[in-house]
Amino acid sequence: MKSDQFILLEDEYGAHNYKPLDVVIERGEGVWVWDVDGRKYMDCLSAYSAVNQGHCNPKIMAAMFEQARRLTLTSRAFRNDQLGPLYKELCELTNSHKVLPMNSGAEAVETAIKAVRKWGYQVKGVPEDKAEIIVCRNNFHGRTITIVSFSTDPTSTAGFGPFTPGFKVIDFGDAAALEAAITKNTVAFLVEPIQGEAGVVIPPKGYLKDVRRICDEHNVVLILDEIQTGLGRTGKLLAEEHEGIEADLTLIGKALSGGFYPVSAVLSNTEVLGVLKPGEHGSTFGGNPLACAVARAALKVLKEDGLIENAATLGEYFKEGLKKIDNPKIKEVRGRGLLLAVEFSDDAGGARQYCERLKDAGLLCKETHETIIRFAPPLVITKDNIDWALERIIPILSE
Repeated sequence: MKSDQFILLEDEYGAHNYKPLDVVIERGEGVWVWDVDGRKYMDCLSAYSAVNQGHCNPKIMAAMFEQARRLTLTSRAFRNDQLGPLYKELCELTNSHKVLPMNSGAEAVETAIKAVRKWGYQVKGVPEDKAEIIVCRNNFHGRTITIVSFSTDPTSTAGFGPFTPGFKVIDFGDAAALEAAITKNTVAFLVEPIQGEAGVVIPPKGYLKDVRRICDEHNVVLILDEIQTGLGRTGKLLAEEHEGIEADLTLIGKALSGGFYPVSAVLSNTEVLGVLKPGEHGSTFGGNPLACAVARAALKVLKEDGLIENAATLGEYFKEGLKKIDNPKIKEVRGRGLLLAVEFSDDAGGARQYCERLKDAGLLCKETHETIIRFAPPLVITKDNIDWALERIIPILSE
């Protein structure tokens, strides 16, 4: 079948909750993907940073096939031989004390919310059902009812109420606003170190250090959502490392499996996750042996193949190349590592038109918030790959 036939099938039988570019991909390798008509494209989205290790990474694939031949699922009613080693490797890599594995990023966020509320009641002494969690405007943490309850994006909330109470919204990047919002019932501050879905919004230098200090002074749990920014994307293993801090809870997902399988995790100190007792939280698939084997291989590839260092070096090179675009309607080029964005002014006619032209030129990326294009290729990208991309990006975005 041709692309247009696959598109017709999706439109007829699928829910219309996405607005994808009209490309039907059937195969991927490294930074490249091919559509059903045989056209080749460079992927500059990486499945929203889920394939940091490149499409169909052979080392992760081998680990997945080997584990799939042995054991795929036991549920957490029993133990398996992959879970303990994953816990140890994650804790040693990230300086964490405890790990709670889940499947999706949204599940990791929900897990953190439950854990810090229970910690607030049992440890901090907050009155029952009065716990407050502070979040930031323009956040994106997932799409469950509780998570969209504290979204400020009308598209995420319109028509989905009633919403879960217990959240307070402040401006991102404003440490003083955080301190002013804290009350005796505040149990946690949930924040992205860089707001990815909002358009790669980077907070002022020193913001995370101030946040860490404020949370310590007020006995508030700091939760960093590193589901998109973590695991090498910004040129560090975790984005928190750019300011030399450690969160109390860190949420990871996406690239934790290199795109092979849904895997996420809550990394925590002992005090917070220690409040959860048997039967109080879990998941049939969370921590299954196939997921754990894949995650162990994905982490190994990030470390041993130098992908974190590659993101730091080539991210800066890519950003400098993007800054050569000559278009007065570009407001800003920004980013950290290989998480980059080009933002257009409101009168530029929207960013999607450029994404469609880039697709026709053999490069796939996606607009966010109407006026922003995010560039986030797999971390296996080379300098030659970036030069190839810039040869297409610069003239198209200069129009």
